[in-house]
Amino acid sequence: MKILITPRSFAKDDPRPLVYLEENGLCIVRNPGAGIMDEETMRAQIAGCDGVVVGVDPLSARVMEAAPGLRAVAKYGVGVDNIDLDYCAAHGIRVSRTVGANSGAVADYTFALMLALARQIIPIDRRCRRGDWSKITTADLSGRTLGLVGLGAVGRQVVRRAQGFSMDVAAFDVAWDEAYAQANGVRRLGVDELCAACDFLSLHLPLRPETKHIIDARRLGLMKPTAYLINTARGGLVDDDALLAALRDRRIAGAGLDAFRQEPPDNKEWYELENIVIGSHCAASTAGAARAMSRMAAENLLRDLTAGAAVT
Repeated sequence: MKILITPRSFAKDDPRPLVYLEENGLCIVRNPGAGIMDEETMRAQIAGCDGVVVGVDPLSARVMEAAPGLRAVAKYGVGVDNIDLDYCAAHGIRVSRTVGANSGAVADYTFALMLALARQIIPIDRRCRRGDWSKITTADLSGRTLGLVGLGAVGRQVVRRAQGFSMDVAAFDVAWDEAYAQANGVRRLGVDELCAACDFLSLHLPLRPETKHIIDARRLGLMKPTAYLINTARGGLVDDDALLAALRDRRIAGAGLDAFRQEPPDNKEWYELENIVIGSHCAASTAGAARAMSRMAAENLLRDLTAGAAVT
């Protein structure tokens, strides 16, 4: 059997997942470039494959049509908005995810963005490099209110870190777990209430039709002028145009963004703003997370190719 592996970090520091797949008779095709593949490159690489380990590269119906024998997709991560799930369901292609493998890494990056924004770490660094050692008065995390839109695996890891900073935590989640919330001191609020009440608003949702632009111009207008927005999930959760305007006009204090609708964004205004910290969709990119995702994705793919497992 032949498989395609698109993430460049797959088995980068630990070859055992690759060895595991090869020892089980799989012929492996790797991403030929240094970045995310486009549809045409994906079509060329996936041709003749029975399975694929996919990162954020496009796995559309058009791409999968180039591999009529495709039987299994192992997502290297948890977000499946780059995969045409309807096509997979219609063609009996099993889809798996590496749930929990990178939640700690994403939560760490979430807090890194919050700290960088609140404490103005990047502007201070730039001033110091210019020889300007004047002090900047910055914002606190301790004792401030953190709002989480999404209280799944990553959101709960963020809660654990927020507790260490003595933050007041409130959250929204469609599948609300009251026992967890009470045990961890998390207040339940609606999305509008979170926008209005919180000093930091952090997004931890999958991108679905019902969550697209969950943070739009109206909800940005509810936020405090001293508040920060953090997005380490998916770019489509936020109306980029509305956020750009809010940041440009200083209607919110700033944003930490590891995800955009288009990556990298082609609007040069993003790169000119001083009240944002930008990431290259790299929140999950740690050595530990990559090892865990590589192992889980390899196991999931082989299971679904050989054992007829159900979709997870």
